Amino acid sequence: MNVKVEDVSSIKKKLIFEVASEQVDIEIHRVFQKIGKTAKVKGFRAGKVPESVLEKYYGAQMEQDVLSSLINDTYFRALQEHNIPVVGEPNIVESSGINKGEAFTYEAEVEIKPEVTAKDYTKLSLEKEKFVADPKAVEGQLEEMRTSKAQLEVTKRKKARKGDSVVIDFEGFIDENAFAGGKGEDHVLELGSGSFIPGFEEKVIGMQREDAKDVEVSFPEDYGQAELAGKPAVFKVVLKEIKEKVVPNLDDEFAKSFGVDTLDELREQLKTSYETQETNRVENDLREKLVSILIERNPLEVPEAMIAKQLDYMYENITNRMQSQGMSPERLGITPESFRENYRTTAIEQVSGNLILEAIGRQESIVADETEIDAKLEEIATMSNAPIDMVKKYYAGPEARSGLMAQIAEEKVVGFLLESAKVKEIAPKKPKKEAVEKPKKNTEKKAKKDTEKKADKEDA
Repeated sequence: MNVKVEDVSSIKKKLIFEVASEQVDIEIHRVFQKIGKTAKVKGFRAGKVPESVLEKYYGAQMEQDVLSSLINDTYFRALQEHNIPVVGEPNIVESSGINKGEAFTYEAEVEIKPEVTAKDYTKLSLEKEKFVADPKAVEGQLEEMRTSKAQLEVTKRKKARKGDSVVIDFEGFIDENAFAGGKGEDHVLELGSGSFIPGFEEKVIGMQREDAKDVEVSFPEDYGQAELAGKPAVFKVVLKEIKEKVVPNLDDEFAKSFGVDTLDELREQLKTSYETQETNRVENDLREKLVSILIERNPLEVPEAMIAKQLDYMYENITNRMQSQGMSPERLGITPESFRENYRTTAIEQVSGNLILEAIGRQESIVADETEIDAKLEEIATMSNAPIDMVKKYYAGPEARSGLMAQIAEEKVVGFLLESAKVKEIAPKKPKKEAVEKPKKNTEKKAKKDTEKKADKEDA
């Protein structure tokens, strides 16, 4: 076998192969022997069919099998002999036929892991957000937890308002004709959820028990059922019951539903979790800024195969996170194709950053030692609440262990870079503006309260 290797770009090589005619003939004979063991040709016993006859009936199969065998054998040998760090599958751009007594030639283009030599990576100037705890964060989270434990109870109020869940019977008509799928009985609808046709819920607000009302709406132009899309409709609605969400009291009993004994203990846990989460966010933001500067100073080409692998990894991550929360990408209109299109730039940046950090680790001889590996395994076991022996067994595999060592080394590289960097603390990010501005004067606050009281009296 003769192999010629040509550079196409910094991330691509072309391999030109020539397989000697003697090796081709040996492989043809081997394949025909294999085919002949099971070949059925009239006039010949199984295993006794001459090669010349097999060639007549099984020539196409032989050629395919020989071509596949020769490429697999020579391609992987060439990668080892020439130490080519290939990523992804080869692209066979040209090949000759398989013929007795003739050499077989083919050309393959392969993407390779780029050889990166990092530069200008010490004494970087960075800005780091100063972490300032928000005293309202824990109370806000407690309110969300209360809401999650809310129970629907029949209200004493007469009128339905936004946020209530109403029990209704309804039937829809277009041009005074009932349409399929437009009828429901004892249907529970949360007013303000946006789960019904636009405009419907707003017109149910204010109805009382046993009220009957004709609700006029129009189906959206892009409605899923073409025969209804864009058409005006009338729904005859009867409101049968009004229920409201009743949240539990914020006390020790409430805390016990989350596995702790007291409300103070729950607050302390939430505070610790919040501070850890925010500290990690600040550190991750600093790391992203660091990597962005490295990419700017060390531009490089990234192989498509590595981009595709990173996108697959990112999509799998987001899918797993959503599924753990009872959601799915499909329900949010996210397809693998749209995800790859929208996050391609992010994937390129992540791969580029990983390659540069890896190069710095190599240049600075930064590696993971056994003590650090053991500590990381203990950390993983604690975070995943898994037995340490099980974690060690999983990471005993060569691929998993190699990935773990690379992760530890990368963390050490980032630490090394931050030690030499000039990090300036900046003010924390401002929280998003509230949808409704706070009243500027006490008189405005009083007017708002008076209005709310009046509305409550009218509803009662």
